[in-house]
Amino acid sequence: MSEFYDQLETRDPTERERDLLARLPGLIGAALKAPGWKKHLGDVDPRAITSREALAKLPVFRKSDLPALLKGDPPFASLLPEPVASYARFSVSPGPVFQPEVDGSDPWRVARGIFAAGIRKGDIVLNTFAYHLTPGGFMLDLAARALGCPVIAAGPGNTDHQLAVIEQLNPVAYTGTPDFLKILRDAWIAAGKGAFPIRKAVVSGAAFPPSLQAEVKSWGIDAYQTYAVGDLGLVAYETPAREGMIVCEDVLLEIVKPGTGDPVADGEVGEVVLTSFDVRRPWVRLAVGDLSAVLAGRSPCGRTNARIKGWMGRADQTTKIKGMFVRPEQVAEIARRHPELARLRLVVTREGETDAMTLRAEAASREAAQADRIAETLQAITKLKGKVELVAAGSLPNDGKVIADERSYQ
Repeated sequence: MSEFYDQLETRDPTERERDLLARLPGLIGAALKAPGWKKHLGDVDPRAITSREALAKLPVFRKSDLPALLKGDPPFASLLPEPVASYARFSVSPGPVFQPEVDGSDPWRVARGIFAAGIRKGDIVLNTFAYHLTPGGFMLDLAARALGCPVIAAGPGNTDHQLAVIEQLNPVAYTGTPDFLKILRDAWIAAGKGAFPIRKAVVSGAAFPPSLQAEVKSWGIDAYQTYAVGDLGLVAYETPAREGMIVCEDVLLEIVKPGTGDPVADGEVGEVVLTSFDVRRPWVRLAVGDLSAVLAGRSPCGRTNARIKGWMGRADQTTKIKGMFVRPEQVAEIARRHPELARLRLVVTREGETDAMTLRAEAASREAAQADRIAETLQAITKLKGKVELVAAGSLPNDGKVIADERSYQ
């Protein structure tokens, strides 16, 4: 039995990159057929977008902007290149954000991720992701069925009912959040039902900390994480190597400095930006608001695509200081005006009963006059006064945070 979903997973990385870049002009050309994308991308010539450098010059499309765009131009902000009635199914994520589903046996490309987790044809899968309005339930349901797995369309909750279903149908695999897996297994043991039949799991949608990973493993369940978004499907997935998450085929992933569209070096934590190649629901530089970083080297599992560390928090660090919103984009503007600086971090605290902010900036030279100039820029951009602290290069955390809100109201 093959340990790989298909030959794409082990192809030469240069071949993969060449293939993705060659598909960019067609993708952007398809996107431009939609008025919303035409407005966003402007007069770009699709034929000129054939490299990562050219792609990086296009504006990012922020997922956080979607609710307002959809409200002003319902239901899909003119982002679909085909008539709305031609799509197979519609779902809704918080925001609200409306997502179209295209036809196909695995339209979200999730089968690759659950195959890597060891789920195989004939495994009965208990799918506890929600089917009501949200896309998660169908994403995993269709993926499992594409592998030839019967699916129990359980959805979340109703623990007692689910225990009865598990007892009758004896599923070997689980898909859902890690915390609900624990709820089910604990309830099963408490009910004295004997050995829990589930031995494989694909978890997503919630934190899966090392402590819970160890507990699940102690139960004899082999659990793997997937990273997906409702807009375009699977982004990355864990493999038996347990070293980061493999980027999904047919996804071009960038990591950018929060508040900008500027790619960062491998290893630097930044915001996840995704380009996917489904011309019926195109996404060009979708900034999903999550933080991650690219891992160096190849995975020991044999798959050759890039790896990321997984979900590392949220990139949208907008906060309110003295009644004024301060955004990552403003910190990025300070960096642009002062190219002598490296990493920046705006730390927000309380001094007495008043908000206070300190911009910590890595700099080779740490003179008082330089700090004063940066403080002037800080005030000009944020309209707020703040301190500037110049620190040694490499002394600030590589965690993707450009605004750290450390206020306590205890």
